[in-house]
Amino acid sequence: MKKFDELLLAKELIRFPTITPTDAGIMKYLEKKLRYLGFKTKILEFKDKNIKPVKNLYARLGKKSPNFCYAGHLDVVPPGNLKDWTTNPFKPSIKKGHLIGRGANDMKSSIASFISAISIFIIKKKKINGSISLLITGDEEGIAINGTRKVVEYLKRKKEKIDFCLIGEPTNPNKLGEMIKIGRRGSITAHLKIFGTQGHVAYPHKANNPSNCIIKILNKLKEIRFDKGTKNFQKTNLEITKINIENDADNVIPGSAQASFNIRFNNKHSSFTLKKKLNSIFKAQTKKNKCRFSINYMVSGEAFLMKPNKTAFMIKNIISNITKVKTIFSTSGGTSDARFIKKISPCLEFGLVGKTMHKVDETVSISDLKKLTKIYLKILENYFK
Repeated sequence: MKKFDELLLAKELIRFPTITPTDAGIMKYLEKKLRYLGFKTKILEFKDKNIKPVKNLYARLGKKSPNFCYAGHLDVVPPGNLKDWTTNPFKPSIKKGHLIGRGANDMKSSIASFISAISIFIIKKKKINGSISLLITGDEEGIAINGTRKVVEYLKRKKEKIDFCLIGEPTNPNKLGEMIKIGRRGSITAHLKIFGTQGHVAYPHKANNPSNCIIKILNKLKEIRFDKGTKNFQKTNLEITKINIENDADNVIPGSAQASFNIRFNNKHSSFTLKKKLNSIFKAQTKKNKCRFSINYMVSGEAFLMKPNKTAFMIKNIISNITKVKTIFSTSGGTSDARFIKKISPCLEFGLVGKTMHKVDETVSISDLKKLTKIYLKILENYFK
C-alpha cells in the first residue's frame, strides 16, 4: 500500500467542477481511493421535489468501536468572473508555495490531508483498535437539504454510531492552529413583503405607498439591540440584504415593496423567539400604516455550543504543539454541517486558514497543507492509542 500525497490528491479533487450541488463524478473518484485503503463505501443520493439530487458518501474502515469520523464537503461556490482569476479555477496551479483553485481552501485540501493521514496511519499501524469513517457531502454550500442532514438521518436509521466527529472546515482566520470551532451561531433569513395601494404619484391621498411602511420597519429592525453577546458567543446581528420595489414607471406609487434580511444569533435566542419578536414589529407597523404584510422565514440552524470533552482537549494540544500557535476554542463564523452532526455525535471543526475562501484565486499554503496532514495523523494516533 502506498501513501496518498495530500498535494496531488488536493489537485485532483479541485479538477472536478463541483459547483453545488453538481457531483461531476467526484464521489465515484473518492470512493475508488477509499476502497483502495480498505474502506467499505456507500454513495447516498438524496432528492426532493423541485430540488436537484445530491450525492454524498459514507465510508468506514473497521467494524469495532470507537468510530472516529471525519466530515467534509466536496461542493464549492461558483468561481464568479473567470477573467478575474490568474488561473483557471478548476485547473489547479502552484505559485509561490501556494495551491490555487476553487475549493483549495474550502475545503477539498482538508479532505485530501485527512485521507493522506489515514494512508500513513494504516501503513504504520496495520490494525486499528476501532474504526475510521468519512462523511462527505455535496450540498454544504447550497441549501443543505439533501446533504449531511439526510446522511445523518440515514445513519440514525441504520444505528450507525459515531463516537467523535472532526469536521475539516477552514476554521483559522490568519494562521494555521489559531482556532477550533466548538459551536456556531444560528441563522435566519427572512423575506418580507409589504402590500399597500397602487396609485398616481400626483394623488398620494388616493393611494398608500408601501415603501413608507417598509422603510419604517427596516429602521425599527436596525434599532434592535438583541444582546451584548455571551461568554462563548459574539452578539446577535441583523443585516438587511435586499430592498426591492418592482415598478416600471416613475409616476406610479407601487402596490408592494420587498426586503430580505439575515439574523445571526447566539444561544440567548431561538428561531422561535426571534420570529415572535419580528412578527410583533411587522403587525404594529403595518397596522399603523394601514398596510398588509407577508413574511417567509428560512432557518438554517439554531445556535449551539458543544462543551469540549477529553478528545477535544487532546486535539487542541496536538494542534498547538505542531503549529506552535496558541489554539483557542471559538464559535465565530457562519453556519456549517456541525449543526446536523451534533445530533448524533460530539464534534468540533478544524481545518485550514479561511482567508481566501469563496474569493477569486482561492488559495492554500502548501506548507499548511502538509502540517494539517501531520495534525490529522497525530490525532488518529492518539485517538486509537
